[in-house]
Amino acid sequence: MDIITLAEVTGSISIVGYGLAAIGPGLGLGIVVGKTLESMARQPEMASKLQTVMFIGLALIEVLGLLGFVAIFIA
Repeated sequence: MDIITLAEVTGSISIVGYGLAAIGPGLGLGIVVGKTLESMARQPEMASKLQTVMFIGLALIEVLGLLGFVAIFIA
């Protein structure tokens, strides 16, 4: 019997992995920004401190996304 190929994957499968890896940082960014805005609405006097901490958190989350992008070129 002949084996019939129903679907053929061409290109680098690591691109699919990066697409999946980008979901986590995307969700993380949304949660961090949303919670920070909620906190600023509750306590406006803390807005500058919350904003500083939020940007540090955003930078750390973005590093996760960039590591997934770099992994494409390593593999």
